[in-house]
Amino acid sequence: MSQPPSQPTPSRASVPSSRPETPADHPNTVRAVSRWQIVGLSINDVIGSGIYLLPATAALLLGPSSLWAVLLAGFAVALLVLCYAQAASYFDQPGGGYLYAREAFGPFAGFEVGWMLLVTRISTAASLSNGLAEAVALFWPAAKGGPARLFVVAGSLGLLVLINVLGVRTAARAGVALAIGKLVPLVLFVAVGAFYFDPSLLHSDAPLKMENLGEAALLLLFAYAGFENLPAAAGEYRNPRRDVPFALLTMITLVTIIYFTVQLVALGTLPDIATSSSPLAEAAAHFSGTGLALVLTIGAAISILGTNSNTVMMGPRYLLALSQDGYGPRALGAIHPRFHTPARAVLVIGVIALALALTGSFQQLALLSVVARLCTYIGTAVSVLVLQKRHREREGALHLPGGPLIPVAAIVLSLGLLASASAKNLIAGAVALLVGAVIYKLRRKPDAA
Repeated sequence: MSQPPSQPTPSRASVPSSRPETPADHPNTVRAVSRWQIVGLSINDVIGSGIYLLPATAALLLGPSSLWAVLLAGFAVALLVLCYAQAASYFDQPGGGYLYAREAFGPFAGFEVGWMLLVTRISTAASLSNGLAEAVALFWPAAKGGPARLFVVAGSLGLLVLINVLGVRTAARAGVALAIGKLVPLVLFVAVGAFYFDPSLLHSDAPLKMENLGEAALLLLFAYAGFENLPAAAGEYRNPRRDVPFALLTMITLVTIIYFTVQLVALGTLPDIATSSSPLAEAAAHFSGTGLALVLTIGAAISILGTNSNTVMMGPRYLLALSQDGYGPRALGAIHPRFHTPARAVLVIGVIALALALTGSFQQLALLSVVARLCTYIGTAVSVLVLQKRHREREGALHLPGGPLIPVAAIVLSLGLLASASAKNLIAGAVALLVGAVIYKLRRKPDAA
């Protein structure tokens, strides 16, 4: 069971000393994040810049059928979300998919999942930092390059690192504020656009191109991706076994509704949407003028910053869990004695992400994102089949209807999507797994419990 909010999470670090131990010897994280803050964080992690481009890309691949594809994708991803919700209901510890695979299949399987999650988080932070500069350049052209671009990339990463070093309460509040900031423009878009909706734009005589289905499925899956990171910081949630499943289920419901309504209004207000490079802003300008278009443009920048805020928050928690289990320098598993955050892990993630963002090397790592995420989805779904049997009697645990049916369906879904990945994606994923296997062999003695 989880500890009361006033108690810190037990640390696995051990500090030998001849004097009596004090709290300063074992600085711990604190359980400070409430249920609704977790909901805000989960929404923040899923709704990113993609929603501002999704309507056009989905329409290009599927035409008006993209509306129902968005809804179907939400139901499909709900299978994966349910697997994570059930696994999260068993544990108070941080680590997410890494923890679930380790507990179900042992340290090697757990490490490979954790390694893939970590690589994805770092490359995502670098990619989002560059994406923020692109978004800012729409209303500050100087950010396209030179010192201004450096200021946006380095400044945004530096700010998020600082927030996450100072405390999880600060990081959670910032994440929730950014989540609200990204939702307001989308709600305005739907509310105002509904008055200008033209149902005739939802019809097309062009046949659906079946060869586009695989690409569209991957696109839509990753529009809903990010939920897998929420359990990573479970050690800093007040009641993770209860609140993480609640947040995940609330998130997938709200996000599916938002994506569906945004796609509906975008399709029904912007002719030739498939050719648009900024569909929401163009649709808003079409029916409401430049004011709402500017709000949506700024909303896209806030959306990217919000998603990166979660990335900088969750990524170091994977590094923390891996380090405490003996992978990597022991120092990265330390908790700051004053701020009670994995400050060193946060700084390391921030520095590596900045280096990748400025050199463009993240583009190579970005190839991993498809395979890495699917590997972690498969790992968690398979782990749930084992954990269901092992913890079926645990008090307060979530019980999925149909027993193994939902995890099995999630595995089949993930394997089908993996089969749709490009050869480059698959090769990059295989190389990453091999590199992880080498690093696994260098494991040192884990920190004491």
